[in-house]
Amino acid sequence: MPFVGAAALLAVLNPVTIPVGVVLLVHAWVIPELYAARGAGVLRAGRSEDPRAERIALGLLGDLLDHRARELHEQTGLVPERGRLGIWLVGEAGALLVRPGGRRVHCYCVKASDPGLPRGDRTAHLLLAMREDETGFATVANMAFGGAPWRVRRRLKPPAREALAFAVREVRAAN
Repeated sequence: MPFVGAAALLAVLNPVTIPVGVVLLVHAWVIPELYAARGAGVLRAGRSEDPRAERIALGLLGDLLDHRARELHEQTGLVPERGRLGIWLVGEAGALLVRPGGRRVHCYCVKASDPGLPRGDRTAHLLLAMREDETGFATVANMAFGGAPWRVRRRLKPPAREALAFAVREVRAAN
């Protein structure tokens, strides 16, 4: 908003400054887009090196989830979890929080410290940490983006888009 306001003010004060105002408008668009791309990166899945260990880890993660969450994880690789702050989508390298009303999304970058863990174990670690202390989880994790869901959605792969749409529907249905 400051860039848009400054662009409008420059145009009103002196028409010669309109090119500078256009540059400000470009900044007003590009900066949130860059942060949205950064935020979408927290949901990108890595590769599993040991298929047997991954299968075991997914079995243990499945024990933590109900049927709906297990199905969504199978389709998207993300685990939905309802918390006090909204609905979380937990992945192996971070989590996305859809706030009540579904108009704001916060992307948090946080990961389990052992790089040798299977993907399912990394997701389970984050899920358990978030369940234990949701507010602490949001405080300790690095916020990569906060803004409109449509900005992040465009940067996500199709399975993660489905998970985001699910979380937004769930939050809006709860209101």
